[in-house]
Amino acid sequence: MHRLCVRSWALLFAIAAIASLCSAAVVKAASKVIIPETCFDSQADFDKYFGVNYPWGTDHNGAARMDKSQVALVDGTLRHTAKRVNGQKDASHGGKAIKIKYLSGTTYAKEHFTVTKGGGFDFIGEFRATTARGTWPAFWLTAVDGWPPEVDMAEWKGSGKISFNTFNTSSQVAALDVQYPKPDDFHKIRCEIRDENGRDLAIKFFMDDKLVTTQVGKGFLGKAMYL
Repeated sequence: MHRLCVRSWALLFAIAAIASLCSAAVVKAASKVIIPETCFDSQADFDKYFGVNYPWGTDHNGAARMDKSQVALVDGTLRHTAKRVNGQKDASHGGKAIKIKYLSGTTYAKEHFTVTKGGGFDFIGEFRATTARGTWPAFWLTAVDGWPPEVDMAEWKGSGKISFNTFNTSSQVAALDVQYPKPDDFHKIRCEIRDENGRDLAIKFFMDDKLVTTQVGKGFLGKAMYL
């Protein structure tokens, strides 16, 4: 189950009535909320910001097929569930057939996210995610055109751990796995993504307001990403 907020940040070299973050004495960050905390308050709120399944359809690279029946709003939270199924048509990924064993749920943001020069985004969510074997919940960004970029802001791969990853290529991957405490509780995940040098992105991963790791997305600036 998930709660979510997304903010964009633009660096301003000015003195003005601007919001809370400061990266230097004369450089402040003005924020704009793109997806508000109220996005799961009603079906109308949800539909304004999100679609169901992947942006490209129902299948990806695993044994689960996405289906809208596995997505529900419950008391201001978004719930994704999975169930075992038989008789589904095979999926295909990378030219290989994949047996579908589950129907599951996923949600994508209708907004695309592109970090421009001097800018960035904060992605903030509260998650109660299972770490049971065979499950694969994820909170991630991936390229709209081609691949990479990909940023796994939080990924739970059924090992009892949580993963924070940045894919620069299929072989150049920054990845960190840490133990995931109390999976039955909600945990706050925050990912701060900023222009680093006019080409690359600095990506900071937080869990429960503690910085876990910092990674670099090489050449990610100006590339649109799905959430």
